Amino acid sequence: AHAHLGWLFSSEPASATRYAPDLLRNDPAMLRISRAFPAWCAASLLLPFAAGWTISGTLYGGLTAFIWAGLVRVALLQHVTWSVNSLCHVIGERPYTTRRHDRSTDLWPLALLSFGDSWHNGHHSQPDCARHGRAAGQIDPSAALIRSFERLGWATNVHWQAPDFLQHHRAVASKHTLHIR
Repeated sequence: AHAHLGWLFSSEPASATRYAPDLLRNDPAMLRISRAFPAWCAASLLLPFAAGWTISGTLYGGLTAFIWAGLVRVALLQHVTWSVNSLCHVIGERPYTTRRHDRSTDLWPLALLSFGDSWHNGHHSQPDCARHGRAAGQIDPSAALIRSFERLGWATNVHWQAPDFLQHHRAVASKHTLHIR
């Protein structure tokens, strides 16, 4: 419950200087985006309302668009994101080795909705890698988008998994797997 929603009500906000010092030092564009977050949130709710009102010509159309393209969209997006942080630490598979008490899992039912972020055990095993889905057939739309941006020159210094990653990590993981008969 805390991982899914409870953390929102914590009295201690996450420290950017602790968790993202590289962004604070080296990425002024990200800082501008971060500072503009409240305005982006308001725009993401007001634009659907304005579009609905403009298209339908009625307040009812504006409110309907505000509810479905605004509030419901945000709620669905947030719950999918929070599910990665809660469900992907409780249920799923752990094919890769991670730190000692790390309980991250790969949960395939969330893969499409989370754009590949539910390959969470893969992410925890190699957190700097742009691709979370490590194995063939693991759908990872965000990695495909990053790869496209890299090819267009819009993203640079992208970290991809080493070619021998799967073989090495699966061998280590299977050596440490507890087999119950």
